[in-house]
Order: sequence, then structure tokens, then C-alpha cells
Amino acid sequence: MFLPKEVKFFDLFDKQAENIVSAANFYKKLVDDGSFTPENVRAMHEKEHYGDELTHTTINTLNETFITPFDREDILELANKLDDIIDAIYLLTNRFYLYKITKPTDYSKRLANTIDQTAKALQKTLATMRSNKKMKETLIQCVEINRLENEGDVLRDEAITFLFENEKDPVMIIKQKELYELAETITDYCEHVANLVESILVKSN
Repeated sequence: MFLPKEVKFFDLFDKQAENIVSAANFYKKLVDDGSFTPENVRAMHEKEHYGDELTHTTINTLNETFITPFDREDILELANKLDDIIDAIYLLTNRFYLYKITKPTDYSKRLANTIDQTAKALQKTLATMRSNKKMKETLIQCVEINRLENEGDVLRDEAITFLFENEKDPVMIIKQKELYELAETITDYCEHVANLVESILVKSN
């Protein structure tokens, strides 16, 4: 089965993936530098807002398009799941600012690196959707995203264990625990997208 030559959706998904990679990389920089300033949080919010615009454009395009490259329900779900990722990155960034965390922990830095790598793997996964001849590449990237999500799980658990064993301030425990869990949630969301892409391509063959 050949996918219809409807490139608009693929272009929109590629733009959203590019935006997610940009946000993940920016978040990693903020964690590495401990620079969660109002200006930087605002800059991240602009990326989140651009993600919202792309999601709305995808939905509007879906409503105006008779022939779609794959199931309409899958297009809608993919658009919403991608939006979840960019929303979560902004939420996490804003939490650091609200909690006045100026010296992110080593675990936060390691989780930020995992998020950055996962976003890049996700971008490669979405790029394979234009051709159902790239199923092998899709599977390779999906396996990588799964590996990174597992890495995120392990880091979160290690971080929380270390936190409870070493932090005496109960308020800081609450703050850091939430930050670790939110960071891991982002890799979960990326894995959800990878699973959906895999499912879409299987149905298209």
C-alpha cells in the first residue's frame, strides 16, 4: 500500500518535532547553567505556544482534508501526544523557576540529557513516516526511545532514593521529587508517540 502524496501533515509533524528538539536542548542548557530566569522561562513559553499553534493548524488541516495519509483518528492522536511533550517541557521549566532552584542536582542534569537524546530520537522516528519503506529505521529509533525511557525510569528512581537518604529539608524533598518525576514523564510521552508511530506504519503496510 502506498501512502497518498499528502505532505502537509508530515511537514507539520516535522515542525513539531523540530520544536520539541529545540525545547529539549534549551531545557538542558537551563539545567546545566541553573539559569531559570523569567526571560528564559518566557522564551520556553514561546516554544510551547508555537507548539500549540502547530497543533491547531494540524487539526484545522485535518478538518479541511478529504484524503489523509493515514487514519484521521491517528493524526489527531499524534498531534495531541506531540503537544503533550512540549507542554511538559514548559511545565518542568516553569517549576524550576517557581521553586527557585538555582543549582539543579546532578540527577536533574542527567535526566535533562536523557530528555535531549530522546527528543532527537523522536525527531528521527517522525521523519521516517513519509515512506513506509523506512520501517526498519522506524523500529531502530523506537527501540532507542524505549531504551532512553528505561534509562529515565532508572535515573528517576535513583534520584528519589538519593533524595530521601540525603536531603533533610522536607520542602526541598517535595520540590525535587516532583521535578524528577516530571522529567521522567517527558520521556514517557516520547515513548507514547513512538509506539503510536509504529502502530500507524504497521497499519499502512
